[in-house]
Amino acid sequence: MRLCVCLRCGASAGSCNSNCNSVRGSGGNLREPAGRDLSEMAAPVPFLVLCVCTLGLIPAEVTSDTLSSLDSSFCHGGLEVIYPELDIDKCLIIPKKHRENVSTVWGAPQVYFSGAKKGNVYVVVMVDPDAPRRTRPTSASWRHWLVVDVQGSSLIRGQVQGTTLTDYHPPTPTPASGFHRYQFVLFKQPPDARVSLAEQEKSSRGKWDLQAFVAKFGLGEPVATLQFLTQNYKD
Repeated sequence: MRLCVCLRCGASAGSCNSNCNSVRGSGGNLREPAGRDLSEMAAPVPFLVLCVCTLGLIPAEVTSDTLSSLDSSFCHGGLEVIYPELDIDKCLIIPKKHRENVSTVWGAPQVYFSGAKKGNVYVVVMVDPDAPRRTRPTSASWRHWLVVDVQGSSLIRGQVQGTTLTDYHPPTPTPASGFHRYQFVLFKQPPDARVSLAEQEKSSRGKWDLQAFVAKFGLGEPVATLQFLTQNYKD
């Protein structure tokens, strides 16, 4: 059974239906390359209610380079992910010319969040809810990256300084599996919370229950979310 991680839909959990129609949001701009100082990008981040669907509820595949309105609506809160030649601050499909680099060349991106507070700590999550493919995500969520105890002061500088529970693994969708969503979710970590993975979770990246992880450590609503879509670069 596939579940929607309904972190807040504005009314009741029941209002977050299988299509997550209650999701609302806005994006930013794609700039390649970034070529600017991160300190110049600070901007106030409005509060937004959201329903984060991380487990691939929509049984439809992207068949073109046009992002659907549903996929566009996932991004909230002003999170920015920065690769060497690609600056992502809105939901988008990775351009063809960058797909090989994002899968095989570039390492972990910088993660910038202008709304971070210096005295707070955060949890950075990256998952693929479409493993092995969007129409049959039997391995969702596939955990690509998990860092806890991330200092707010580091996120303001575009750095992820914390305790790595799962090393970064680049997006590597299998051939002929269509487009996959790669979702970055930022949570504020409760004070004195000792966030960790259970032994069973450590044994495999796949079939990770993000909803249970969020509930276990009282992470609550994400403060920001971002996603991009890509497919195997040889497709």
